[in-house]
Order: sequence, then structure tokens, then C-alpha cells
Amino acid sequence: MINNSSPRHVPHQRIILLSVAVSGFVCIALGAFGAHALQARLDEQALAVWQTAVQYQMFQTLALFGVVVFGQSSRFGLLTMTAYLFIVGIVLFCGSLYLLALTGMSWMGAITPLGGVCFLLGWGLLLVCFFRAQLERD
Repeated sequence: MINNSSPRHVPHQRIILLSVAVSGFVCIALGAFGAHALQARLDEQALAVWQTAVQYQMFQTLALFGVVVFGQSSRFGLLTMTAYLFIVGIVLFCGSLYLLALTGMSWMGAITPLGGVCFLLGWGLLLVCFFRAQLERD
């Protein structure tokens, strides 16, 4: 993903791009599922949790796509770490919220902040990558 001429980065590129496609697809499907199939089955609070998960998943999926695009013209290994932090964040943050909404298991809420930390670390690394790219251009 980071250095297109390096064969060791090709598996990362494929995994990350596949993650973007799968996450985007799943996000749209789960959003529609929540809006149509779950509306009559879940209470208002559980639906709000579901909607939060869908929104955050889409935001992070778009950010992950941006990392892929930025990675095409960059050679910073931190971008790969950024992408994986976004992926883990989606699984932990959004996944725990989906399960919380469906099952009502309140302990799932304890996992959600771990995903949020992954999101924050990913965004922080993306900021570092941006500044490194700026310094390299100057």
C-alpha cells in the first residue's frame, strides 16, 4: 500500500482495499437492515446505538479508503499501521455496538472504547503521515 514497488507491501494493499470494500458493503447492508428489519424489533435506544455503529463504520470506511488513496503516492509505513488501526477500530467499536443493540448485553459497551482508541490512534498517525509528507515536499 505504501510503496508500490516493494513486493512486501502488496499483501497489505490487498488486505486493506478488500477491507474497504467489505466494510462499505456491510455498512450499507447493516444500515438498511436496521432501518427496515430491526425498526419493529428494537426499542428506540437500541436503534440509536445501531445507527451510531453504522455511522461510525461508514466514516471510518471512508477514512480507510482515503488512506489507500494517500498511500498510492506515499512511502510511509505508518500508513499501513493507520489502516490496520482503522480496521481494528471498526471491528471493536462498531462490532460491539451492533452486538449491544441486538443482544442488550451491557458488558459489550466496555469493548467500544477500545475501538475508539484505535480510531484516535489511527487519526493521529494519519496526521503524522500528513506532516511527514509536507516536510518531504519542502
